Amino acid sequence: MHFDSEFTLDDFETELMDLTVRKVKKFDRIWAVGFGGSIGGKCVIYNGIVYFGAYDGNVYAVDAKTGEEIWRFKTQGMIQQAPLIQNGMVLIGSADAYFYALDANTGKEIWRFKTGDRIFSVACFYGNKIYFGSKDGYVYALDLNGNLIWRFKTGDWIASSPAAAENKIFFGSFDGYIYCVNAETGKEIWRFKTGAEVISTDTLCINKDVLYVGSFDNFLYAINIKNGKEIWRFPTGKYGNSGVPTLYKNFLYHGSRDGILYKISMDGKEICRFQISASEIINQAPLIHNDIIYLPAGDGNLYALDLNLKEIWRFKTGGRLYNQPTLWENTLYFGSWDCYLYAVDLNGKEKWRFATSTSVQVYMPPVSEGFEVKVNIPKTSVEVLEEAKYKKLTGSELFGFYKSESPYRMKSQYKTKSEYR
Repeated sequence: MHFDSEFTLDDFETELMDLTVRKVKKFDRIWAVGFGGSIGGKCVIYNGIVYFGAYDGNVYAVDAKTGEEIWRFKTQGMIQQAPLIQNGMVLIGSADAYFYALDANTGKEIWRFKTGDRIFSVACFYGNKIYFGSKDGYVYALDLNGNLIWRFKTGDWIASSPAAAENKIFFGSFDGYIYCVNAETGKEIWRFKTGAEVISTDTLCINKDVLYVGSFDNFLYAINIKNGKEIWRFPTGKYGNSGVPTLYKNFLYHGSRDGILYKISMDGKEICRFQISASEIINQAPLIHNDIIYLPAGDGNLYALDLNLKEIWRFKTGGRLYNQPTLWENTLYFGSWDCYLYAVDLNGKEKWRFATSTSVQVYMPPVSEGFEVKVNIPKTSVEVLEEAKYKKLTGSELFGFYKSESPYRMKSQYKTKSEYR
């Protein structure tokens, strides 16, 4: 646990009080954003060029060495996700409901495909087809010319980034299901029921025959991709999961929306954890390189951690970090809510930054939006708080007064597994 030099009573209350959190409505925070220059999606590097989208509706191409703009392409809606580079094309969806194919060298539009609503998911390329989801509830399969091959209807919005393996496509929906469909035909093979919305801000994680996916029911699931049966579930915090884990050296590293990065064994047991500010979230998988974890977080920091989740350094930006950094030639590239794309070396030193079209940061509802939070203060904690009002206690002193077991070991009320036997 890291404590800033100015450890406040608010920090103590937030981190140590017993919180009862109840989900009160469908999660829609990702759709309730305003206009601005913030960068929410991951960047991609191809032939020395950094490609990324921003909430100002632009797709940008920037020189990876110098940070100089090469081109930009304007859509009519915000861009919340990473592009996909394939066959010399930049493939990306927009909130204007179109999926675009742009020339990677010039930024000129090659084709566009119209869906019924906003596009949040990152596209997946598999078997010469492009797969992505839309808020209209469909997952689409297109060929490289932008022609529709098939579409698959779920029961609610889709903000899940598909993954592919064994001629199957895997994705989640706001209807609470994780789906497996045939990559060629779009026919359903199985579905798995979770207890809440399934949202993935990056491509779902698959290792061998196991799919790892989180849900807003506060669990990370391990599911057999052949039959859709649950292998195990891991309880996370109280505000759900919208990111995906990173697999590295037989451990999963998974960030949840209550600001905790978990290190999890392959059989679903917690090894250790790292806590950022309790008022912010982790919704992207960390990047791991040479045994160093590079973790973007909603408190605006990019953290460098060792494999035991001990902090090595941090790089502070002026806004939230909601996208995984991209590594290229010993440099980390990532966008921030402060409307800049950063290039930072592996020691946390800035090389350059690139500004998007506006410095206005995007408005997004609070992290706890959609949840009802009740603070339960035990008698012993009241005494500690009274003393803390008059004496500036350190983090270690406060923790000495208050000992509690982890609040995250709860059982799910959802026992439904695969509907296909």
